[in-house]
Amino acid sequence: MGGLAFFQRDMIYHPGTERIDPADAGVPEMVQVPIRTHDGFMVTGWYAPPRDRFQPTLVLFHGNAGTVANRAHKARAYMNAGFGVLLAGYRGYGGNPGSPSEEGLYADARAAMGWLISRGVPEGQIVVYGESLGTGVAVQIGTEHPNLVAVVLEAAYTRLPELAPAYVLPGFAEMVMLDRYDNRAKVGQVKAPLLIMHGQQDGVVPVSMGRELKERARMGVEAHFIAAAGHNDLYDHGAAAITVAFIRKQLEP
Repeated sequence: MGGLAFFQRDMIYHPGTERIDPADAGVPEMVQVPIRTHDGFMVTGWYAPPRDRFQPTLVLFHGNAGTVANRAHKARAYMNAGFGVLLAGYRGYGGNPGSPSEEGLYADARAAMGWLISRGVPEGQIVVYGESLGTGVAVQIGTEHPNLVAVVLEAAYTRLPELAPAYVLPGFAEMVMLDRYDNRAKVGQVKAPLLIMHGQQDGVVPVSMGRELKERARMGVEAHFIAAAGHNDLYDHGAAAITVAFIRKQLEP
């Protein structure tokens, strides 16, 4: 148990360290953008502007493993729809300096939002998207930016300690975990339209967690619990089309 407590962040975060060029990942339209955080780290994300100024920009906060390059296929779906995309970089991932933590990822996310807004993209034209671990980041940003087009959660959990492995003694994770990403407490504070997508066969984050967040969210949340999908294959079961349709619905006059 002591080892689990000491190495807990090594168990949570599994960053890919290779820095890949967007063109090599199939998204040559995207450029690498270094963004400085308030605590002095330079984290690199990938960015492509929208097709025209009337289209929104989607900021994607990815899950606990790999790098932004592993989300290129998601970026492609939204660029094809005419949206801008910023794949937000994290400290410790993709060759970025530093080590990931809850507060560190929040700082990276705030820097990404600030970078985008400083370049003339208003909050009211931004969609915040969280994937797995990144749903905790997206929910936090959603509580800080009330005028977003939408917040989208893919495979969202209630609280990180509740995903501790079964062999961990009951209550131990709750007692020692430093990073909690408490979506249960925060999701009701998200004022933007909210989309929840979750695979009913998810073996990593139980679908019951997605259902609970739906119940705790503000009125008007839209949820899709996809019968055949697991944790990592929602895009094989129409997640991109669901997201594009939801975003376009929010933009209707």
